[in-house]
Amino acid sequence: MSNGTDVSREKLASDLRVVVADAEELLRATAGQMGEKAVVARERIEESLRIAKDKLSRAEEVMVDKTKAAARATDDYVHDHPWGAVGIAGAIGLVIGMLISRR
Repeated sequence: MSNGTDVSREKLASDLRVVVADAEELLRATAGQMGEKAVVARERIEESLRIAKDKLSRAEEVMVDKTKAAARATDDYVHDHPWGAVGIAGAIGLVIGMLISRR
């Protein structure tokens, strides 16, 4: 999974948390509205918020699990191929050094 995808998923999750919090605040602010339509709308919104929270929680669990799996795979690779890992790290350091020295 690319780093850009991880960042966009984290941003999406963060934005969804903000929307849920804002919706909950709106529900609290309109709690005094007693019209029948308002009650029905509040119930639908509360159910939608509950579903969104559940989905967000599951998505966060999946992201954490995938991150842990990637870390385990990286750790296993480094333990199985220590000199290869050193070579890759050295090559990356060389490329970054060359890019920095250009400026």
